[in-house]
Amino acid sequence: MLSAAHDIIKQFEKEDDGTGVHNDRQCNIVSTGAILLADIIPSLMVKIVAPYIPFWVNIRVFLAILLQIAGFLLVAFAEAEWMAILGVIATSASSGIGETTFMAYTGKFNKNVISTWSSGTGGAGVIGSLSYAGLISAGLSPKNTMLVMLAFPAIESFAFWVVLRKPSGLYHEYQDSKDASESTRLTWPEEEPLVTWKDKLMYSGQLMKYMIPLTTVYLFEYFINQGMFELVYFENIFLDKESQYRWLNVDYQIGVFISRSSVNLLTINKLWLLSVFQLVNVVYFLFEVIYFFTPSIWIIFAIVFWEGLLGGGAYVNTFYKMSKEVHPVRREFAMGCVVQSDSFGIALAGFLSMPVHNAICSLPKPIRL
Repeated sequence: MLSAAHDIIKQFEKEDDGTGVHNDRQCNIVSTGAILLADIIPSLMVKIVAPYIPFWVNIRVFLAILLQIAGFLLVAFAEAEWMAILGVIATSASSGIGETTFMAYTGKFNKNVISTWSSGTGGAGVIGSLSYAGLISAGLSPKNTMLVMLAFPAIESFAFWVVLRKPSGLYHEYQDSKDASESTRLTWPEEEPLVTWKDKLMYSGQLMKYMIPLTTVYLFEYFINQGMFELVYFENIFLDKESQYRWLNVDYQIGVFISRSSVNLLTINKLWLLSVFQLVNVVYFLFEVIYFFTPSIWIIFAIVFWEGLLGGGAYVNTFYKMSKEVHPVRREFAMGCVVQSDSFGIALAGFLSMPVHNAICSLPKPIRL
């Protein structure tokens, strides 16, 4: 959906051919940050509530898949902007339900499942952005591309209900006792299960050391992606403006995929460092979209790839660190709670990116050297 953001907006701006009204910067009137908000706020709302409601995994997964299908169909057949936005919202709610459900579900498996889950989410980003960019480049319309994407809910259904081996009760008891002994050595001597809402709310404060770095990393990177990607434009090269936006998203997702798959090879404990590096990227891109000083798009591709590495690394290392430090009796709730962090950061990025996008659009277009 985020890869399609530019096209979703453009099709409803016929009055000015989607180029915006400010000047020759060729800005969309509505920032792709608007699509970002529609794509993240429903997900965030779901993630906030999900840890506090019963964990009925099959019902949750069924609802997530149903919303995916509805989202693709609404965007594909949208005849007005509100209908397309409603489709993005349905997909967002599906993502929120799925992520909180599966992340909490990892607590019932070996801790290495954190690595494979994170790698899968990184792969999803690559497959989603690459398939959209590839199908559009091959000549399919955005509508037909969305209809092709209906294959993915079917794949997810087959993967969850047919392929996935459900954890047995005996394995739970063995793994919980094994993880408990490891956690006891690493962290606290004893932990009580979180039963009441008050217990859960009180415990949430202890999770801030994981949540704050993850939130800031995602705030910075999605501020770049949805506020400034669209404004980075190189004229007279092998890619037009729309294609540049799509392939920058693919490049970013490749970086995310690689770093989310790397935790068994490289573990990062100082999570705040990733936030600092991502802030440096924000500063670079702000200067780039204002002054157009970067001589080659390949430099932009390299920085965007680095940006993806930082985001993916923050995600996987946060949850891997939790799998080693959080006591098993509290792990399901803790995972479901901390998974909100990226959505908080992305939502803030959506709100911040729109006024910044419009301010930059009002500036004269510089001449790239």
